[in-house]
Amino acid sequence: MTNLRTTFARLKKLLQKYEKHLTVTMDKPDAFYVDAGYSEKLERSVFFGAAQTKKRYVSFYLMPVTTFPDLLKGISPALKKRMQGKSCFNFTTIDDETLTELAALTKQGVERFRQERML
Repeated sequence: MTNLRTTFARLKKLLQKYEKHLTVTMDKPDAFYVDAGYSEKLERSVFFGAAQTKKRYVSFYLMPVTTFPDLLKGISPALKKRMQGKSCFNFTTIDDETLTELAALTKQGVERFRQERML
């Protein structure tokens, strides 16, 4: 369970970095959710991402990769292996290299949402 807490904290930080651009919709010890806010283009609020502790792993959701699948081009096999579905990555632990790659992917997602006026 200690590994899951540490993993959750590390993944949550990836999203917290963009709190001034995103809207925190849930902040609990085991779940952190952020929205991109209201999109005039889509005429609704847009879910951006989340970190959530499950029973045996921590899930990291990153919706920009669903909206813009080209963001996934060139991701490492290690990160690809963690994908569950179109926008979810599952971890029991996360090494520094994978965390750095996921941080870069999150940053690209924020930038792409800005470009498309979804933030």
